[in-house]
Amino acid sequence: MNTLNVKAFGTVAPEADLKEMTINRRDVTSNDVEIDILYCGVCHSDLHTARNEWGGTVYPNVPGHEIVGRITKVGNSVTKFKVGDLAGVGCMVDSCRECESCKEGLEQYCEKGNIQTYNGHDKHTNQQTFGGYSERVIVDEDFVLRIPENLDLAATAPLLCAGITTFSPLRYWNVGPGKKVGIVGIGGLGHMGVKIAKAMGAHVLVITTSLAKVEDAKRLGADEVILSTDKVQMKSHAGTLHFVLDCVSAQHDINAYLSLLKRDGSLTLVGAPEHPLPVAAFSLIPKRKSFAGSMIGGIAETQEMLDFCGQHNITSDIEMIRMQDINKAYDRLLKGDVKYRFVIDMASLKAHHRV
Repeated sequence: MNTLNVKAFGTVAPEADLKEMTINRRDVTSNDVEIDILYCGVCHSDLHTARNEWGGTVYPNVPGHEIVGRITKVGNSVTKFKVGDLAGVGCMVDSCRECESCKEGLEQYCEKGNIQTYNGHDKHTNQQTFGGYSERVIVDEDFVLRIPENLDLAATAPLLCAGITTFSPLRYWNVGPGKKVGIVGIGGLGHMGVKIAKAMGAHVLVITTSLAKVEDAKRLGADEVILSTDKVQMKSHAGTLHFVLDCVSAQHDINAYLSLLKRDGSLTLVGAPEHPLPVAAFSLIPKRKSFAGSMIGGIAETQEMLDFCGQHNITSDIEMIRMQDINKAYDRLLKGDVKYRFVIDMASLKAHHRV
């Protein structure tokens, strides 16, 4: 198979900074599209993977799974896209397509394991996949998404991960008018959860540890904001919520948030704390409460999310950075110093040449 040399930013070891490198992309096969990447969001998963914090990282590693761009080439069997179309790529670029989950449009739960956009295994080249911190990407059309024309392109990029990660559980647990929903944590995920839950018609309560984020949560659309550290506020909302979306990746007391649920309420975790969270039996048993998890969404649901965001004019709150500033952005990400998602302007990579 022919390959293309593509400029990218990646890392060669867990402790190494990201730097410019050249990677190989496969040439377009009959079902592929080639996307000129315009913007790529920066997800905390990028940092975890680059630094091998979850284990299993293959080096060199090129992160990035919040990709938007324009199609520059299509394979001869492609029917869904044409050259010039706006397109997006999220966390997956393929799956087995044969298991029960795949057949139900839930490729994220592929029983053989979906193929991740980076640090996955490309079945065409028999090498690892490289992500969106690069000039271009080649992806099977079935895993490419249509981007609504009315949305700001750069601010749309984080929808491909943060957007679908929050949309999927809100939709699955039937959030909408008449439902009271809690969003725990206002960061890259949580701020999208607020916007989407509000657009779905729910009454949105934000629970935060930060007094500084109270006004911002209201700006994002929250109907009410309480501090999780204020026992009086927490107690006054006990047993009032139909659903809680927990977007916190740090260690926290999950039982405090379970106490906010009504009978038959559900708390779904989309943040990924490093260590197990102790759950008390009597946080669940007395009111038949559920504690669940959720991971991104399938391709059809991701398209539904993008269309929903296009309809409601929802995008991420972003700070644009140059590709060359990614290591500084990672340092700031660790400190929570971003409102609320970094997005890389890939023109900075294309214009930059090694000295």
